[in-house]
Amino acid sequence: MLDKKDIKYFNIGKYENIKFWKRLGGKPDLKEKKVLDFGCGHGSLCLDIALSGAKLVNGIDLEDDLLKFANENLEINFKNFKDKVRFQKINILEKEINQKFDFIVSKDTFEHTINLEEVLKKMHNLLNDGGKAYLGFGPLYNFYNGDHGRTLMYLPWFHLLFSDQFIINRVNKKSNLQINKIEDLGLNKYSFKDYEKIIKNSNFQIKFYITNQSDHPISKIFNLLSKLKIFKEYCTYNIYCILQK
Repeated sequence: MLDKKDIKYFNIGKYENIKFWKRLGGKPDLKEKKVLDFGCGHGSLCLDIALSGAKLVNGIDLEDDLLKFANENLEINFKNFKDKVRFQKINILEKEINQKFDFIVSKDTFEHTINLEEVLKKMHNLLNDGGKAYLGFGPLYNFYNGDHGRTLMYLPWFHLLFSDQFIINRVNKKSNLQINKIEDLGLNKYSFKDYEKIIKNSNFQIKFYITNQSDHPISKIFNLLSKLKIFKEYCTYNIYCILQK
């Protein structure tokens, strides 16, 4: 029996998929293509890609509970895709993937990804010549809710106003966790400038790049503020880009 909470997240993911492709200029032609989903979570994007005619979709993640749901959901509700969709626990930097892909996708994962330079190198190696990576992620750490609520600093930008040690002590006191660094919360702490530098210095060609994509009414305020140099770092909340090998 699938957990109702997981079903809810999966269904939210289906709605987010529409926004993901729209913000990247539209869904590419996926028919008979081989696709890797980096940070597949509950698997909604993988199944969206399979429904679009992909030949093979390989979803990888590090979270056992998410992969458990993804595989059970595939078995129960999407049996007709079992021959082309697989979900696996794989650390892309530690395990060899003996497969080349036409596309790599990643939705809302890069804000959690450590050693992003090395991850992009691995992605580049996993793509066929001319292959593309479709990436969209946020909120970025320096945005008002860039800690995803994980630091337990509940007011906007408060996770930036206090020292890491203060936050670590607070989290350890208020939760069952015992962390040694902020990254233990699944946050890479990369700034907007960090991402720009990492992407620019990667082996990829940047085919498409845009920031601050949202339909929320309040986003218009942040979009205006982000045009001012003094506020750009703290009012840029997401990045969408297409990188080509």
